[in-house]
Amino acid sequence: MQEKITQDMFVPVRSDAHKQEYIARKHHSAFHDGWIRLRKNKAAVVCAVLIVVITVMSIIVPYTSPYAYYETDYKHKMNAPSSEHIFGTDLFGRDQWTRVWYGTRISLLIGLAAALINLVIGVFYGAISAIAGGKVDAVMQRIIEVLVGIPSLIIVILFMMVLPPGVGTIVAAMAVTGWVNMARLVRAQILKLKNQEFVLAAQLLGTSRWKTILRHLIPNTISVIVIQVMFAIPSAIFTEAFLSFIGVGLAEPKASLGVLINNGYKALRSAPFLLIYPAIAIVLIMVCFSIVGDGLRDAFDPRMKR
Repeated sequence: MQEKITQDMFVPVRSDAHKQEYIARKHHSAFHDGWIRLRKNKAAVVCAVLIVVITVMSIIVPYTSPYAYYETDYKHKMNAPSSEHIFGTDLFGRDQWTRVWYGTRISLLIGLAAALINLVIGVFYGAISAIAGGKVDAVMQRIIEVLVGIPSLIIVILFMMVLPPGVGTIVAAMAVTGWVNMARLVRAQILKLKNQEFVLAAQLLGTSRWKTILRHLIPNTISVIVIQVMFAIPSAIFTEAFLSFIGVGLAEPKASLGVLINNGYKALRSAPFLLIYPAIAIVLIMVCFSIVGDGLRDAFDPRMKR
Protein backbone atom coordinates (compact mmCIF):
# COMPACT_ATOMS: atom_id res chain seq x y z
CA MET A 1 0.00 0.00 0.00
CA GLN A 2 1.39 3.36 -1.04
CA GLU A 3 2.03 6.02 1.59
CA LYS A 4 -0.39 8.92 1.50
CA ILE A 5 1.13 12.14 0.18
CA THR A 6 0.67 15.04 2.57
CA GLN A 7 1.51 18.74 2.41
CA ASP A 8 4.28 18.52 5.01
CA MET A 9 6.27 16.22 2.75
CA PHE A 10 7.01 19.14 0.43
CA VAL A 11 9.72 21.73 1.09
CA PRO A 12 9.26 25.06 -0.67
CA VAL A 13 12.18 26.18 -2.85
CA ARG A 14 13.52 29.57 -1.98
CA SER A 15 14.15 31.82 -4.95
CA ASP A 16 15.97 35.09 -5.23
CA ALA A 17 13.79 37.76 -6.84
CA HIS A 18 16.85 39.18 -8.62
CA LYS A 19 17.54 35.84 -10.34
CA GLN A 20 14.04 34.93 -11.44
CA GLU A 21 14.69 36.10 -15.01
CA TYR A 22 18.37 35.22 -15.03
CA ILE A 23 19.52 33.62 -18.30
CA ALA A 24 22.48 31.31 -17.86
CA ARG A 25 23.36 31.23 -21.57
CA LYS A 26 25.18 34.26 -22.95
CA HIS A 27 22.85 36.36 -25.06
CA HIS A 28 23.69 36.48 -28.77
CA SER A 29 22.11 38.74 -31.33
CA ALA A 30 20.68 37.33 -34.56
CA PHE A 31 23.69 38.70 -36.43
CA HIS A 32 26.11 37.00 -34.04
CA ASP A 33 24.29 33.67 -34.34
CA GLY A 34 24.37 33.98 -38.11
CA TRP A 35 28.08 34.75 -38.04
CA ILE A 36 28.70 31.61 -35.97
CA ARG A 37 26.79 29.48 -38.49
CA LEU A 38 28.58 31.14 -41.41
CA ARG A 39 32.00 30.29 -39.98
CA LYS A 40 31.00 26.63 -39.87
CA ASN A 41 30.36 26.69 -43.62
CA LYS A 42 33.87 25.89 -44.86
CA ALA A 43 33.05 26.35 -48.53
CA ALA A 44 31.70 29.86 -47.93
CA VAL A 45 34.71 30.80 -45.78
CA VAL A 46 37.18 29.55 -48.41
CA CYS A 47 35.35 31.43 -51.16
CA ALA A 48 35.27 34.61 -49.07
CA VAL A 49 39.04 34.35 -48.59
CA LEU A 50 39.49 33.83 -52.35
CA ILE A 51 37.41 36.93 -53.07
CA VAL A 52 39.61 38.97 -50.73
CA VAL A 53 42.79 37.58 -52.34
CA ILE A 54 41.52 38.26 -55.87
CA THR A 55 40.50 41.79 -54.91
CA VAL A 56 43.88 42.55 -53.32
CA MET A 57 45.76 41.11 -56.31
CA SER A 58 43.67 43.14 -58.76
CA ILE A 59 44.67 46.30 -56.88
CA ILE A 60 48.35 45.51 -56.37
CA VAL A 61 49.43 43.77 -59.60
CA PRO A 62 48.68 46.60 -62.11
CA TYR A 63 50.80 48.96 -60.01
CA THR A 64 53.70 46.58 -59.34
CA SER A 65 53.92 45.01 -62.80
CA PRO A 66 56.75 46.31 -65.04
CA TYR A 67 54.28 46.47 -67.93
CA ALA A 68 51.31 48.79 -68.27
CA TYR A 69 48.01 47.27 -69.33
CA TYR A 70 47.97 49.45 -72.47
CA GLU A 71 51.70 49.14 -73.32
CA THR A 72 52.21 47.54 -76.77
CA ASP A 73 55.24 45.62 -78.02
CA TYR A 74 54.77 44.28 -81.53
CA LYS A 75 58.05 42.36 -81.37
CA HIS A 76 56.60 40.04 -78.72
CA LYS A 77 52.98 39.70 -79.80
CA MET A 78 51.13 36.40 -79.27
CA ASN A 79 53.94 35.03 -77.09
CA ALA A 80 53.08 31.95 -75.05
CA PRO A 81 53.23 32.13 -71.22
CA SER A 82 56.81 32.41 -69.95
CA SER A 83 58.79 33.68 -66.99
CA GLU A 84 58.82 37.16 -68.53
CA HIS A 85 55.11 37.19 -69.40
CA ILE A 86 53.31 34.83 -67.01
CA PHE A 87 50.07 34.76 -69.00
CA GLY A 88 51.70 35.49 -72.36
CA THR A 89 51.03 38.47 -74.61
CA ASP A 90 48.08 39.40 -76.79
CA LEU A 91 47.67 40.48 -80.42
CA PHE A 92 49.43 43.79 -79.74
CA GLY A 93 52.19 42.44 -77.51
CA ARG A 94 50.54 43.65 -74.29
CA ASP A 95 51.31 41.72 -71.14
CA GLN A 96 48.35 39.47 -70.42
CA TRP A 97 49.19 39.04 -66.72
CA THR A 98 48.77 42.77 -66.13
CA ARG A 99 45.67 43.01 -68.32
CA VAL A 100 43.90 40.11 -66.62
CA TRP A 101 44.35 41.60 -63.16
CA TYR A 102 43.48 45.09 -64.39
CA GLY A 103 40.38 43.67 -66.08
CA THR A 104 39.47 41.87 -62.86
CA ARG A 105 39.69 45.18 -61.02
CA ILE A 106 37.41 46.89 -63.56
CA SER A 107 34.88 44.04 -63.46
CA LEU A 108 34.82 44.01 -59.65
CA LEU A 109 34.47 47.80 -59.61
CA ILE A 110 31.50 47.62 -61.98
CA GLY A 111 29.90 44.81 -60.00
CA LEU A 112 30.32 46.55 -56.64
CA ALA A 113 29.19 49.96 -57.93
CA ALA A 114 26.10 48.53 -59.62
CA ALA A 115 25.24 46.49 -56.51
CA LEU A 116 25.59 49.53 -54.22
CA ILE A 117 23.38 51.70 -56.45
CA ASN A 118 20.79 48.94 -56.62
CA LEU A 119 21.05 48.63 -52.83
CA VAL A 120 20.34 52.30 -52.16
CA ILE A 121 17.52 52.68 -54.68
CA GLY A 122 15.92 49.30 -54.02
CA VAL A 123 15.95 49.53 -50.23
CA PHE A 124 14.40 52.98 -50.03
CA TYR A 125 11.91 52.36 -52.83
CA GLY A 126 10.74 49.09 -51.29
CA ALA A 127 10.62 50.54 -47.78
CA ILE A 128 8.61 53.61 -48.81
CA SER A 129 6.20 51.46 -50.83
CA ALA A 130 5.58 49.10 -47.89
CA ILE A 131 5.22 51.85 -45.27
CA ALA A 132 3.03 54.18 -47.36
CA GLY A 133 0.59 51.50 -48.49
CA GLY A 134 -2.69 52.32 -50.18
CA LYS A 135 -2.62 54.21 -53.48
CA VAL A 136 1.06 55.12 -53.15
CA ASP A 137 2.01 51.47 -52.84
CA ALA A 138 -0.25 50.53 -55.76
CA VAL A 139 1.31 53.15 -58.07
CA MET A 140 4.87 52.24 -57.07
CA GLN A 141 4.19 48.54 -57.66
CA ARG A 142 2.73 49.24 -61.11
CA ILE A 143 5.98 51.01 -62.00
CA ILE A 144 7.93 47.93 -60.93
CA GLU A 145 5.63 45.67 -62.95
CA VAL A 146 6.26 47.77 -66.06
CA LEU A 147 10.04 47.54 -65.57
CA VAL A 148 9.84 43.80 -64.93
CA GLY A 149 7.80 43.31 -68.10
CA ILE A 150 10.54 44.84 -70.26
CA PRO A 151 13.66 42.64 -70.71
CA SER A 152 16.41 44.33 -68.71
CA LEU A 153 19.08 43.37 -71.24
CA ILE A 154 17.31 45.31 -73.98
CA ILE A 155 17.14 48.41 -71.77
CA VAL A 156 20.85 48.10 -70.93
CA ILE A 157 21.87 47.66 -74.58
CA LEU A 158 19.78 50.67 -75.70
CA PHE A 159 21.25 52.71 -72.86
CA MET A 160 24.78 51.74 -73.93
CA MET A 161 24.11 52.65 -77.56
CA VAL A 162 22.96 56.16 -76.66
CA LEU A 163 25.76 57.12 -74.24
CA PRO A 164 29.53 56.87 -74.82
CA PRO A 165 31.11 53.60 -73.63
CA GLY A 166 32.74 53.66 -70.22
CA VAL A 167 32.59 52.28 -66.70
CA GLY A 168 30.14 54.95 -65.55
CA THR A 169 27.82 54.30 -68.49
CA ILE A 170 27.76 50.55 -67.81
CA VAL A 171 27.02 51.09 -64.12
CA ALA A 172 24.25 53.58 -64.91
CA ALA A 173 22.76 51.25 -67.51
CA MET A 174 22.62 48.32 -65.10
CA ALA A 175 21.20 50.55 -62.36
CA VAL A 176 18.13 51.41 -64.49
CA THR A 177 16.42 48.09 -63.76
CA GLY A 178 18.81 46.30 -61.39
CA TRP A 179 17.16 47.66 -58.24
CA VAL A 180 13.77 46.09 -58.94
CA ASN A 181 14.46 42.72 -57.25
CA MET A 182 15.92 44.46 -54.20
CA ALA A 183 12.85 46.70 -53.91
CA ARG A 184 10.45 43.77 -54.10
CA LEU A 185 12.32 41.77 -51.47
CA VAL A 186 12.61 44.71 -49.07
CA ARG A 187 8.92 45.56 -49.52
CA ALA A 188 7.86 41.98 -48.77
CA GLN A 189 10.06 41.86 -45.67
CA ILE A 190 8.86 45.20 -44.31
CA LEU A 191 5.22 44.24 -44.88
CA LYS A 192 5.85 41.40 -42.42
CA LEU A 193 7.50 43.69 -39.90
CA LYS A 194 5.49 46.91 -39.96
CA ASN A 195 2.68 45.47 -37.81
CA GLN A 196 5.04 44.00 -35.25
CA GLU A 197 4.88 45.24 -31.67
CA PHE A 198 8.21 47.08 -31.69
CA VAL A 199 7.18 49.10 -34.77
CA LEU A 200 3.78 49.96 -33.30
CA ALA A 201 5.47 51.00 -30.04
CA ALA A 202 7.83 53.30 -31.92
CA GLN A 203 4.90 54.91 -33.75
CA LEU A 204 2.99 55.38 -30.47
CA LEU A 205 6.01 57.14 -29.01
CA GLY A 206 5.88 59.64 -31.87
CA THR A 207 8.71 58.34 -34.03
CA SER A 208 8.50 59.79 -37.53
CA ARG A 209 8.03 57.58 -40.56
CA TRP A 210 11.58 58.11 -41.81
CA LYS A 211 13.09 57.30 -38.41
CA THR A 212 10.93 54.19 -38.18
CA ILE A 213 12.29 53.03 -41.53
CA LEU A 214 15.92 53.85 -40.78
CA ARG A 215 16.08 52.75 -37.12
CA HIS A 216 13.72 49.81 -36.94
CA LEU A 217 12.65 48.35 -40.28
CA ILE A 218 15.78 48.45 -42.46
CA PRO A 219 18.09 47.08 -39.70
CA ASN A 220 15.73 44.12 -39.30
CA THR A 221 15.91 43.38 -43.04
CA ILE A 222 19.70 43.58 -43.20
CA SER A 223 20.15 39.84 -43.73
CA VAL A 224 17.91 39.86 -46.82
CA ILE A 225 19.69 42.96 -48.13
CA VAL A 226 23.20 41.52 -47.69
CA ILE A 227 22.26 38.25 -49.36
CA GLN A 228 20.70 40.03 -52.34
CA VAL A 229 23.78 42.24 -52.73
CA MET A 230 26.05 39.18 -52.78
CA PHE A 231 24.00 37.72 -55.61
CA ALA A 232 23.77 41.05 -57.46
CA ILE A 233 27.56 41.47 -57.75
CA PRO A 234 28.23 38.37 -59.95
CA SER A 235 25.11 39.18 -61.97
CA ALA A 236 26.48 42.66 -62.74
CA ILE A 237 29.92 41.23 -63.60
CA PHE A 238 28.36 38.73 -66.01
CA THR A 239 26.25 41.47 -67.62
CA GLU A 240 29.34 43.63 -68.16
CA ALA A 241 31.24 40.68 -69.62
CA PHE A 242 28.37 39.91 -72.00
CA LEU A 243 28.08 43.54 -73.13
CA SER A 244 31.82 43.75 -73.77
CA PHE A 245 31.79 40.40 -75.56
CA ILE A 246 29.13 41.52 -78.05
CA GLY A 247 30.93 44.83 -78.57
CA VAL A 248 28.70 47.36 -76.78
CA GLY A 249 30.61 47.49 -73.50
CA LEU A 250 34.06 48.84 -72.80
CA ALA A 251 36.29 49.57 -75.77
CA GLU A 252 40.02 49.10 -76.32
CA PRO A 253 42.52 49.82 -74.86
CA LYS A 254 40.44 49.53 -71.69
CA ALA A 255 40.52 46.05 -70.24
CA SER A 256 37.75 44.19 -68.46
CA LEU A 257 37.22 40.47 -68.27
CA GLY A 258 34.58 40.75 -70.98
CA VAL A 259 36.97 42.61 -73.30
CA LEU A 260 39.73 40.05 -72.66
CA ILE A 261 37.39 37.13 -73.33
CA ASN A 262 36.27 38.78 -76.56
CA ASN A 263 39.90 39.23 -77.67
CA GLY A 264 40.76 35.68 -76.67
CA TYR A 265 37.80 34.28 -78.60
CA LYS A 266 39.07 35.92 -81.78
CA ALA A 267 42.46 34.20 -81.37
CA LEU A 268 41.17 30.92 -79.94
CA ARG A 269 42.85 28.63 -82.47
CA SER A 270 46.27 30.29 -82.53
CA ALA A 271 46.53 31.41 -78.88
CA PRO A 272 43.97 29.66 -76.61
CA PHE A 273 45.71 30.99 -73.49
CA LEU A 274 44.30 34.45 -74.28
CA LEU A 275 40.83 33.06 -73.59
CA ILE A 276 41.60 30.53 -70.85
CA TYR A 277 43.00 32.87 -68.18
CA PRO A 278 40.28 35.59 -68.22
CA ALA A 279 37.63 32.86 -68.46
CA ILE A 280 39.04 31.16 -65.37
CA ALA A 281 39.09 34.51 -63.56
CA ILE A 282 35.44 35.36 -64.28
CA VAL A 283 34.23 31.82 -63.50
CA LEU A 284 36.15 31.82 -60.21
CA ILE A 285 34.74 35.20 -59.20
CA MET A 286 31.15 34.29 -60.02
CA VAL A 287 31.34 30.88 -58.31
CA CYS A 288 32.90 32.37 -55.17
CA PHE A 289 30.29 35.10 -54.88
CA SER A 290 27.48 32.60 -55.46
CA ILE A 291 28.78 30.22 -52.77
CA VAL A 292 29.26 33.08 -50.30
CA GLY A 293 25.73 34.27 -51.08
CA ASP A 294 24.36 30.78 -50.44
CA GLY A 295 26.33 30.63 -47.19
CA LEU A 296 24.93 33.97 -46.05
CA ARG A 297 21.40 32.86 -46.87
CA ASP A 298 21.82 29.63 -44.92
CA ALA A 299 23.36 31.49 -41.98
CA PHE A 300 21.00 34.45 -41.65
CA ASP A 301 17.69 33.11 -42.91
CA PRO A 302 15.70 32.04 -39.81
CA ARG A 303 13.95 29.32 -41.83
CA MET A 304 17.34 27.66 -42.50
CA LYS A 305 18.17 27.20 -38.81
CA ARG A 306 18.54 23.64 -37.61
